[in-house]
Amino acid sequence: MISHKSAWMDEELEIFSGSVAKFFEREAIPHNERWNREGKIDREFWNKAGDAGLLCVTIPAEYGGAGGDFRHEAVIVQQEQWLHFSGWGNGVHSGICAPYILAYGTEEQKKRWLPKLATGEMVAAIAMTEPGTGSDLQSVRATARRDGDHYVINGQKTFITNGQHADLIITVCKTGDIGGGAKNVSLVVVEAAHAPGFRRGRNLDKIGLHAQDTSELFYDDVRVPVENLLGGEEGRGFYQLMQQLPRERLIIALGAVAGMEAAVAETARYVKERKAFGKALLDFQNTQFVLADCKAEAVVARSFIDDYVMRLMKGELSPEEGAIAKLWACETQCKVVDKCLQLFGGYGYMMEYPIARMYADARVQRIYGGTSEIMRLLIARTL
Repeated sequence: MISHKSAWMDEELEIFSGSVAKFFEREAIPHNERWNREGKIDREFWNKAGDAGLLCVTIPAEYGGAGGDFRHEAVIVQQEQWLHFSGWGNGVHSGICAPYILAYGTEEQKKRWLPKLATGEMVAAIAMTEPGTGSDLQSVRATARRDGDHYVINGQKTFITNGQHADLIITVCKTGDIGGGAKNVSLVVVEAAHAPGFRRGRNLDKIGLHAQDTSELFYDDVRVPVENLLGGEEGRGFYQLMQQLPRERLIIALGAVAGMEAAVAETARYVKERKAFGKALLDFQNTQFVLADCKAEAVVARSFIDDYVMRLMKGELSPEEGAIAKLWACETQCKVVDKCLQLFGGYGYMMEYPIARMYADARVQRIYGGTSEIMRLLIARTL
């Protein structure tokens, strides 16, 4: 277990962090290998996490949540990385979808969906990416056409986290002219159990994050009540997406920092035990220098991202800073993990060693939530 005292931590959060670690050690780690083989986490684990108060921790108690703040979400993200439990899609469920509903949903929508997300009765996903549209969300082609008191949704989504489990899918659609750009983007919530024409495609075979179900989704004349339009007003979807991005990208950056810390700790243990030419690997100056650089980068990353966590808590984190956090932390994570893996030699290439899985899992960090190239474009616009 890694313990780090961030400036934003306090005694209550330390206790919470310990309880999260114990829950994962009891309910997740014993099943982790099987979940990686099967390509998804047991559905009942979501219910256990809900019972333990780990779902929707930032949602007010009046809507069934734990009434915490972003720091509580950060604690969960960190413990996942520190304990090598990287396949759970709670970052999307609790860190993205629930805050969308809280921020933009009508009172009826919040009371209808948030308590079920908090207990794990419903698992949430957000369907943005399409086969021909990734970071350019203005160009989505899925449509939601008004037909009386329903929207009729047609389209296809891909790379959707929680796609196999999801009961509630926030779907990015065009409610107006498909070529109308951002002004016609809306978020329509699809409840899978009541959506004839909605179907899940295959559970996608990825390089890493094997325990996380990531799927294609298909919408064929799916009829959804107009009451499921998030916020009740068409054309607000792009604004809603953009407003939440700094927070979402900071969650990813936090995972990157904790991933670096886990990689350094795992490698330090290995090089102290592994012998070569009659002495421990750590006794070689090259090993010492490589790990020293990795630790220094992890410490710098921690200080940097902790500062941004406090800025977010004050409501001061800008979209530019969210992009900077994600770009730098995720690029650095991949470099650090790669250097650490090299010190394992051939064993670093074997999936039975945690460093190999960390290497595979880290690669997507530079892609989802906005690619590194998109982050650079966003930052460049502010120069």
